Amino acid sequence: MKVGIYTLGCKVNMYESEFVANELKKNGYEIKVFDDICDIYIINTCSVTNTSDNKSKKIIRNAIKRNKDACVVAMGCFIEANQDYKEDGVDIYLGTKDKSKIVELLDEYFKNKENIRDLTKEEQKEFEDMFITTFEGRTRAFIKIQDGCRNFCSFCIIPYVRGACRSKDFNKVIDEVKELTKNGYREIVLTGIHTGNYGVDLKTNFANLLEELVKINDLKRLRISSIEITELNDKVLKILKENDKIANHLHIPLQAGSDKILKSMNRKYDLEYFKNKIKEIRKIRPDISISTDIIVGFPGEAEKDFEETIKTAREIGFSKMHVFPYSVRKGTKAEKMDGHLDNSVKKERARRLIEVSKELEIDYMNNFVGKEVEVLTENAKDGYTLGHTSNFLLVKLNKKLDNDKFVNVKLKKVEYPYILGDIDE
Repeated sequence: MKVGIYTLGCKVNMYESEFVANELKKNGYEIKVFDDICDIYIINTCSVTNTSDNKSKKIIRNAIKRNKDACVVAMGCFIEANQDYKEDGVDIYLGTKDKSKIVELLDEYFKNKENIRDLTKEEQKEFEDMFITTFEGRTRAFIKIQDGCRNFCSFCIIPYVRGACRSKDFNKVIDEVKELTKNGYREIVLTGIHTGNYGVDLKTNFANLLEELVKINDLKRLRISSIEITELNDKVLKILKENDKIANHLHIPLQAGSDKILKSMNRKYDLEYFKNKIKEIRKIRPDISISTDIIVGFPGEAEKDFEETIKTAREIGFSKMHVFPYSVRKGTKAEKMDGHLDNSVKKERARRLIEVSKELEIDYMNNFVGKEVEVLTENAKDGYTLGHTSNFLLVKLNKKLDNDKFVNVKLKKVEYPYILGDIDE
């Protein structure tokens, strides 16, 4: 049977979808492009914003229209957060657990031809074990090492749909990285819902895991998908200082550049703490790329608060900002706060901050013009190749090369969003 899989949202979802695809292939299913006419459609949904919800619903409906006789599986955070959601044509509703049971759920459906609603009824406390050996169509492989969050930021629904913090077995992470590197993946990305919280339930920690992973001989580059500023402790920074296998890029969510708004968001730091930690990191790696997430238009955010966010972003000098207009999430503390802003105000602030982000990104890129860097080739086109450096510069090379190769490149010129490079021959 032909299966099309569509993934929305984060790298954790991407990893879980890859695991699902691998399990289906092992059991005789044929994975096809999602837009093809398939016998089964699986939509791995996201619910981090209203936009995510709406896109999830749209993709589900498109699949139903494409083949009314297909089995449609809607799974993931949107389904978990909206347990009363129903759509004619959806046959299996699956939340944020039991994705690893996709084969038996499909077997049950085709046997009985009855709808299945497999949704979490209680707190998730066990890590759902998954293991992959390939990551189809990708140069770098993602590994989910952790699930769940207990930060309870006032704007965020994820702790309610992903459950308690829980971690993958330490040795299984090591084995999975070894297997992927053996199969040719030279860059591995560690990901989770709260990645830096790894090990809190296993009597170990994230630093211990990093310490072991960098010892793997075939591993060329280890990237951390995202980490909270409070988790960059002395031991993690020591490993960052001593191991150049760890990519020269950290994504550290700030969320707001105003202490007033940070407190209202229930973030676990203030601006002074954040800025001082960034200074510590740059003492270790002066040219590191530090990107971030920022929410604009949070309830109670005055114009002066937003202006402070712009000032903070410039002062820190982020290499890139992912900007999100605040989105109301049902059941969160922020939903009931006073001072909700009009969408027009949120959109205008997002536009302004995105402009600042582009300016900062170009400034950062210009620092590397004239320098020689190492690029992992990822996407060969007619006459050129795209790839990324350790500090996540997107480089456009002047000739077509094989994918999955590390090449030395002389950077010539910023042509946003690329930085142009010549092969060092």
